[in-house]
Amino acid sequence: MTPEEAIAEQERLRPLVRPWADPDLNVRYVAGLDVSYADDDRLAGAVVVLDVETLYTVDTAVVLGTADFPYLPGLFAFRELPPLVRALEKLSVTPDLLVCDGQGLAHPRRFGLACHLGVVTDLPSVGVAKTPMGRFEQPSEERGSVTDLVEDGEVVGRALRTREGVKPVFVSVGHKIDLDRACAEVLRLCVVRLPETTRRSDALGRAQLR
Repeated sequence: MTPEEAIAEQERLRPLVRPWADPDLNVRYVAGLDVSYADDDRLAGAVVVLDVETLYTVDTAVVLGTADFPYLPGLFAFRELPPLVRALEKLSVTPDLLVCDGQGLAHPRRFGLACHLGVVTDLPSVGVAKTPMGRFEQPSEERGSVTDLVEDGEVVGRALRTREGVKPVFVSVGHKIDLDRACAEVLRLCVVRLPETTRRSDALGRAQLR
């Protein structure tokens, strides 16, 4: 797929995003998804499923491969989506929510990795990024404090303080969830700054590459 074709695919799929939650959405199992890279272009797509009540790991899956799409701003999903989808297919526990290490609607075309994964799997999804895409004011220092993340005059996500006195993370809707619920679910997963889903999937992928 060329970059032009990738952009056209994002534009085709973007109208399918549902930025609201089903009334009966019950989240018990949450999957964290992350892709780790080695210096020789090898990659590991890792998925870790947690029980949100206990934060115990209940399932994992890893797919090893190589990157077959260049790193281009706004097209990150085309590098990471294939191994992550294959890893999801290997799970024995079906997650109720996907938590992606990346953006959702906080994206130039409002279709980041979390949106793309949510649409192709038809699962609720949320993006949790370490750096913002858009402007924001610092939330207050208390855990759970939020401020809007704004791009081109549109609220595309929130800066969320997950631990008192620690830099916020940046939450944006992926699919089949609203922003309030997305922030609440992410906060439940945070013992330190980043969600446990992100931390454990990152560690699993790096370990496999070693």
